[in-house]
Amino acid sequence: MDMRTDLTAVGDTGLLDTLQHEVALFARRAEQTRLGGVGQVRNSMDRAAYLLLNRLDKEGPMGVKALASSMGIDSSTVTRQVAPLVDTGLVKRTSHPEDGRAVVLQLSPRGQARLEEVRSSRRQLMAELTQDWDAEEREAFCRLLTRFNGALSARMSTPERVDS
Repeated sequence: MDMRTDLTAVGDTGLLDTLQHEVALFARRAEQTRLGGVGQVRNSMDRAAYLLLNRLDKEGPMGVKALASSMGIDSSTVTRQVAPLVDTGLVKRTSHPEDGRAVVLQLSPRGQARLEEVRSSRRQLMAELTQDWDAEEREAFCRLLTRFNGALSARMSTPERVDS
């Protein structure tokens, strides 16, 4: 039995309607505010830039194709999104240590400092938004949101199924 059958068997369309509506509201509000943090840093870095810098920070220097693959987007999108980050000095292009012809993207010291500034501001925003939650509620929300994002990611990476 697949997941959709399980959901239908639950029979709680009201809960599923509420869930899809709340996810839609969250997506709209997150995009409107860009969940950019607080203070002067608020809305100072767009989502694409934040995600690219964050990936380079977590995974280290890499080529455009590797970065695109790890983010689940195409190389031309990464090239377009990384250009202003290079222009502003947040990312630097260097030669691959083993193949001088290949270009590697790397977070610059300025990019590292800027990323930490944005992260700190966003952490403060998350603290403010959940200030009346207890630790268990924050942990549960984080765990479930991570699981939800994982399910969305998995769904996006597999071809659409057709049930017969």
